[in-house]
Amino acid sequence: MFLLAEAAEGAHQAAEHAEEAEHHSPIIVQLVNHWFGEQALAFELKHTKPKWDTLLGYFGTNAESAFGPYTAENAIPWYTVMFFIACILSVVIIWIMKGKLSESEPGHAQQTLEVSVLAVRNMIQDIIGPHGLKYFPVVMTFAVLILVSNLMGLFPLFMSPTSATSVTFALGLSSFLYYNYIGIAENGLFGHLKHLAGPIWWIAPLIFPIELISNLIRPFSLGIRLFGNLFADEKVLETLSHLAPPATWFAPILLMPLSVFVALIQTFVFILLSQLYISEVSHPPHDSHAAHGEDHYEGDEMIAPVLT
Repeated sequence: MFLLAEAAEGAHQAAEHAEEAEHHSPIIVQLVNHWFGEQALAFELKHTKPKWDTLLGYFGTNAESAFGPYTAENAIPWYTVMFFIACILSVVIIWIMKGKLSESEPGHAQQTLEVSVLAVRNMIQDIIGPHGLKYFPVVMTFAVLILVSNLMGLFPLFMSPTSATSVTFALGLSSFLYYNYIGIAENGLFGHLKHLAGPIWWIAPLIFPIELISNLIRPFSLGIRLFGNLFADEKVLETLSHLAPPATWFAPILLMPLSVFVALIQTFVFILLSQLYISEVSHPPHDSHAAHGEDHYEGDEMIAPVLT
């Protein structure tokens, strides 16, 4: 599984490097490589490049043919820098929006955050069940991080890290590992694999390999779906930027609401699918208290610990 994911990432890196060559990297990426590029390059040449050469050698190629030349200027890829910034921005934005919590006079930022929290919370309850609220922190983290990453490309000096397959495949793989971890933790390894065979024993030999393959391609489907829409959106904006004035000035501005809509939809689709995958492997406890767990997860009681 990991080799397949790494091989798919490597196969696409050549296209990404060609894409990078045509675009001027943001100044912050250049500064990061100026400060840390030499150290990163030394690490890659010593540790990662020989392993890639060995792996890709079985396919008649090598690391530089697949990824481009190894230099200090591109030792730390732009999407790595941008994703790191997205993680920092996510924490800062939540901290700013949270502000000073108030039950009597909540501010606009707090109301926006509460609406978002309730929307994701209600999705989890509807899709997974009340017991699934324990997965809320991870699902909400996915939502905030992906949304921030999607929207970064709309601002000067930034690029959307989710327009690179390395980032979207990593997010898809994270979701895949998380819901499989839940399935194994709740049902044991044998019980987790058993659910792939279906409830009818005499067609299990046919169902199991189909379900297994279907699960193994989920990281790719999540990653490609997220990458494809963001990449297409950026290509449309890039094409419009080459139009003659004044169209080149106003067209991107007019399309900006569409870009925001795409960013929101792709965030929604990712967390929706992740919750559906969790619902397949996570089941409520077999007792009446858990069956009526809604009473213990009322809106205000759920929001308070999350925001604090």
